[in-house]
Amino acid sequence: MIVINNETNVPIYMQIYEQVKEQIITGQIQGGGKLPSIRTLSVTLNVSRNTVESAYQQLSAEGYIESKPGSGFISLKLDSMEFLKSASDRLVNIKEPEEIVHRVNSDKYYKYNFRDRSISAHDFPLHIWKKLSNKCLSSISDENFTSYNSKSGERGLQIELMKYLNKSRGVSCNPEQIIISSGLEYTLSLLCQLFRKDLDQIAFEDPGYIGARDIFSNNGYNVAPISLEEDGINLEELNNSSAKIVFVTPSHQFPTGAVMPIKKRLKLLDWAKRKQGIIIEDDYDSEFRYDSKPIPSLQSIDSIGCVIYIGTFSKSLSPSLRINYMVLPQSLLERYDRLFNKYRVSVSFIQQKILQQFMHQGYWDRHLRKIHLTAIRKHDLLIRTILEHMGDKVIIHGENAGLHILMEFNNGLNEKELIERAKKNSVLVSPVSIFWSRPDKYSNNMILLGFGGMPEGEIVEGVHALKNALLGN
Repeated sequence: MIVINNETNVPIYMQIYEQVKEQIITGQIQGGGKLPSIRTLSVTLNVSRNTVESAYQQLSAEGYIESKPGSGFISLKLDSMEFLKSASDRLVNIKEPEEIVHRVNSDKYYKYNFRDRSISAHDFPLHIWKKLSNKCLSSISDENFTSYNSKSGERGLQIELMKYLNKSRGVSCNPEQIIISSGLEYTLSLLCQLFRKDLDQIAFEDPGYIGARDIFSNNGYNVAPISLEEDGINLEELNNSSAKIVFVTPSHQFPTGAVMPIKKRLKLLDWAKRKQGIIIEDDYDSEFRYDSKPIPSLQSIDSIGCVIYIGTFSKSLSPSLRINYMVLPQSLLERYDRLFNKYRVSVSFIQQKILQQFMHQGYWDRHLRKIHLTAIRKHDLLIRTILEHMGDKVIIHGENAGLHILMEFNNGLNEKELIERAKKNSVLVSPVSIFWSRPDKYSNNMILLGFGGMPEGEIVEGVHALKNALLGN
């Protein structure tokens, strides 16, 4: 029996299709069994013949039934039926489990969320983005929507990025060196493929960004952890390793916030020259520096073409746009083109055009000035409040840059205890231990506080609550 529900948004032909398929899978309709004719079923269900025909066509296309001349539609005998799930089983799988709902919404249960390391939703220029979206959509031809994306990115956006990077980060490049991509993960996956035939080991800051570390590991690379010093990666350890690629965050090391000075940058470039190696520079949080001008990129002083520069719009604009980019040295372009000749840019054409106009019309520069001032206020307020209420009972790491800091406690509590006590006072903070490849080298008494997405009032209240939770009244 087939029941039609007119109160649902599911098309009637799909309701018929699902119910007939269910009856075949569960054995209610045996293999070789005859189905009602299209005319008979349409009269029985009081639906059009076209509706029944559409359902039967879908069942036939998937191999559940077939049409036999003179016999109408019959069900096919299916082998290995145990591998097929019934509709009820499928419904169980697509229901939203309570634990997943809880995990997704769990942050909302805490009054003060110091986990957010992006700008506030209120700082995103939504009105301008909508306006530019409408303009771009009205000016783009039908052909643009029915064509494949370019291989490395839209030329207009590459030019805008070239100008911005040269002005703000000292990056020297041509537009064709800029590869537009949909996030750091995708970009690093491409680089893993680019070097896989020649190299199988990569040096990595320890602690360092776990997302990047996992990508290298998942792509078959041996990740060699290299310790950090106060001014960045330990060059002696790097020299003693057999790695010929290194991943670094020199302008604002993640998570410690260390800034690599020019002397060490030059030594790192010398390492690459001697090893004939490659430096992957993730210019993390470079837009957010509060006690001085932004540090010029490592790529800006690279005269031998060994630095691959990576930047993103996730922190300064929006992570949901999934737009980042890398700047390849000229010497790697031919290899990239050969390996990825059939690849297309993973960012949609329209999103690239909108961002191009956002930069071209000056909105990007204005947006950066605005969020920079906002971030300075939040940063200074956070540091000032911590020092006022916790003083010498904590050590702050990574201040004066970025959208997060590390707090080190010497009150006898370990990281897990610090986090749990904070939660009990409705304060959500992040662990630091996850960023260590060698946990035995971690002091196990720190927490990470992100402040970019928090209102200023909540920052003050959140620090008070944190102090009460971790240091007592």
